[in-house]
Amino acid sequence: MRALLLALMLATPAQAWQATVGAICTLSHDTEAANIFLTYDPAKPLYSLTITLAQDSWAPSLWFAMRFDGPTPIEIATSRHTLSGDATALSTADTGFGNVLDGLEFNDTAVALTQNRILQFPLDGAAPEVRTFRACAPAQLS
Repeated sequence: MRALLLALMLATPAQAWQATVGAICTLSHDTEAANIFLTYDPAKPLYSLTITLAQDSWAPSLWFAMRFDGPTPIEIATSRHTLSGDATALSTADTGFGNVLDGLEFNDTAVALTQNRILQFPLDGAAPEVRTFRACAPAQLS
């Protein structure tokens, strides 16, 4: 079943990664399965990551992890994540997202994992948008 879902996800065209710089900076990417959305609020400072499923919901999980596959593999995990009221979105926030941003910028694939779900996001075209997103804090100071 997982192999079939993965094959379907890889066979469908993905939307481009997109960064915006403003009062709150964003980095986003859509696939047919989900939307990955990062924010950075320089005023706090606080980063957030939200993955919203297109047609399903997240099951409660004791942990959430991200794995980045490619030339600079990284694995990170947290138990500090929340689900939206309808459980379609999983979110986590922290004051530092260096490992997440490194994983997105320097690798080929991002994989979001919980006890019950595996989602894969291609990182084609992500690197320049991640660099724009990283520049958010200095842009707010000028």
